[in-house]
Amino acid sequence: MVLEIKICGLKTEPALAAALRGGASHVGFIFFEKSPRHVTPEAAAELRRRIGGSAKAVAVTVDEDDATLDRIVAVMTPDMLQLHGRETPERVAELKRRYALPVMKAFAIREAGDLDAIRPYRGIADRFLFDARPPVGSDLPGGNGVSFDWHLLAGLDAEVDYMLSGGLNAANVGEALRFANPPGIDISSGVESAPGVKDVALIDQFFEAVRVARENRAA
Repeated sequence: MVLEIKICGLKTEPALAAALRGGASHVGFIFFEKSPRHVTPEAAAELRRRIGGSAKAVAVTVDEDDATLDRIVAVMTPDMLQLHGRETPERVAELKRRYALPVMKAFAIREAGDLDAIRPYRGIADRFLFDARPPVGSDLPGGNGVSFDWHLLAGLDAEVDYMLSGGLNAANVGEALRFANPPGIDISSGVESAPGVKDVALIDQFFEAVRVARENRAA
């Protein structure tokens, strides 16, 4: 199985270059002003031009209105939308029609019952992202550096296409891959030296840890 890897919250050319060099399948740009990883559509568009065809550019938004999304899509031209708010199945379907783009819908997970929330979205969202439920008091729906119990994914229908997120880093990604065996993984704060500051060395270390974990599993 090909493991897809998304490096999210990119803001600089060196970080983008490190993600692409490592083999990222997706790179994410966050359009949420409360996030330390927030970028403007213009800044994302400049980085997006440097991707070429080596990875898919993902626009990450939280309960945005049509006017804002129109501008993001027009300026940045993403390959995919990631909806990280409380968007309903109807809203997901509407945005897919409006922009003719695939949509990844994020869900906050703490306990097994939280996975039931994906049911009305199946057949509508193209993919799911499972992130840890934010800590009490956090303004951020993701990128909080916390994880959930990956064993909860063991009973998930094998046909569910998703990315695992939340608290991943070079030290624990091997364990995450062993327990959950996800089709894709998403990392943001785990490759940062400070909130919103991507560290090229940490990005390199993360990709190396993934490579070693996959080789060990194959052996």
